[in-house]
Amino acid sequence: MDPVAPRRLDTSRETQGDGRTGLASPAGPSLVAVDGQPALSSTALAGGHLLAAISTSIVGILRDHYGRGPMKAKTYALDDIIVVVMRGSGFTPLEQTIMDSGEPDRVVAMREDFQRVMAERYKQTIEELTGRKVLAFLSQAHVEPDITMEIFFVDGPLEGFGAVEITEPEQSDQAQPVDGESVVRRLSRQRHAT
Repeated sequence: MDPVAPRRLDTSRETQGDGRTGLASPAGPSLVAVDGQPALSSTALAGGHLLAAISTSIVGILRDHYGRGPMKAKTYALDDIIVVVMRGSGFTPLEQTIMDSGEPDRVVAMREDFQRVMAERYKQTIEELTGRKVLAFLSQAHVEPDITMEIFFVDGPLEGFGAVEITEPEQSDQAQPVDGESVVRRLSRQRHAT
């Protein structure tokens, strides 16, 4: 299967009405301009720029389709896992009414239903930004404190976001004592061979 081409980031800046500056976006101030006009940068997103673009894109989807977004969003990447943690979304008037009636589990269920509906859009966004295929998507919502997590497993490691994988030693390895350095070299060789 051909990998999806990574998105490019428009790094031009614009000033908000309150004097703050941010990345310019033809879609509006809450979104990073990706694959749009004006000019695109010539390099694929990586490192902190990739993480910021993921956070901004997921928050933008939430704002556009749920009516509000979180106060804070942070994306973590480790090897082939991407986790977006969003805090402080606040509650819509409907959600607050349900909360006040003593049924916070209904709010969690409603938010989880929304995440299920949006799963394809989230996965497509991650695939476009990373150039990797999303193999699995998990979502979890919590009410107090107000935290939502979106977890994506992709088809290969993201460059610059590594992890050490511990595997069960082979029979021949169990008979011989090894130092930590030789285990790391062996794991590195195994990883590069796959």
